[in-house]
Amino acid sequence: MRRECCGSRATSHKFRNWPTRVTISERTHSRNGAHGQLHRTVLFEAVETSTSNIATAQGERRQLLPDDLRLGAVHLKVSDLDRSVSFYCEILGLQLNVGEDDTAWLGAGGENLIVLHEVPGAHAVSGHSGLYHAAILYPSRLELARVAQRISVTNTPIQGASDHGISEAIYLPDPDGNGIELAADQPRESWPDLSDITAIAPSPLDMGGLFNLVSGREAELVADPLTQIGHVHLHVGDIAEGLAFYRELVGFDLVTYVDMAAFVSAGGYHHHLAFNTWQGVGAPPSPPEAAGLLHWNVVLPSNGDVEAVAARLVAGGYETTDVEAGFEVRDPWQNALRVVCD
Repeated sequence: MRRECCGSRATSHKFRNWPTRVTISERTHSRNGAHGQLHRTVLFEAVETSTSNIATAQGERRQLLPDDLRLGAVHLKVSDLDRSVSFYCEILGLQLNVGEDDTAWLGAGGENLIVLHEVPGAHAVSGHSGLYHAAILYPSRLELARVAQRISVTNTPIQGASDHGISEAIYLPDPDGNGIELAADQPRESWPDLSDITAIAPSPLDMGGLFNLVSGREAELVADPLTQIGHVHLHVGDIAEGLAFYRELVGFDLVTYVDMAAFVSAGGYHHHLAFNTWQGVGAPPSPPEAAGLLHWNVVLPSNGDVEAVAARLVAGGYETTDVEAGFEVRDPWQNALRVVCD
């Protein structure tokens, strides 16, 4: 039995005695033999060579992924579920949709956005690949101001706040050190040239102007139902190999490139995914006991779209595992991605 808690705003979230969700049986396809490994190596070398002329790839709209791609829930590992649920609900404005034993599904009145999985002893690590941050995208500057107000009244520390020209963002860690970005996009017609890194370099966020939007108002307790996942940003071990996987095989378009980071998307968005080598070139995968990313979801409009991505990955030498409505694949640093259909 599953207990539904949509709209619940209780300040204490105790659900240890709730039954555990039944795991959907998965079928693993092992397609990564010697030929697959050779194919993957050749593909990586080809992309590595092409980065010398990366300008030709930036802004190229190949439409390997549908323009109406969106991101689904981001699944995170945390050490104390009740503490984390309180953080995401009381400060970020999410709502507990469903809670079962060691897992909590959180949203903003609609589908799940963040799913928390308790892993006792999970802790932050450095010098590894994995999650840099997950971006919760609020539908307006006013909604970003409201979450800033909740951060202020709860004396929650932040790590930074920036105006990127394409979006305004506040950065903070969750209780386990998982990076969270709180963002609101600028109107798309005002975006600068996304291939010009100097045009989208961050400047300080106008916090005064933001707080003026909510001056004299009581803090809103919940986020707007239009809140969604905007993007995921990963630490990886190599940018060229990341492009070989996420651009050539998954099918994202390259939007912005710098020596230590790449930003990719579908449909001309500024980025659905970014990845960097700020934890070091060759950074190894995060250990199992680390807090951080369990998996993230890309949602496509049809099963045919999902099958097309799977076919490219299999041809590139990667294993896929069947999950409900799609498949899971791991990038070269064991970051798990699920591609599913609506």
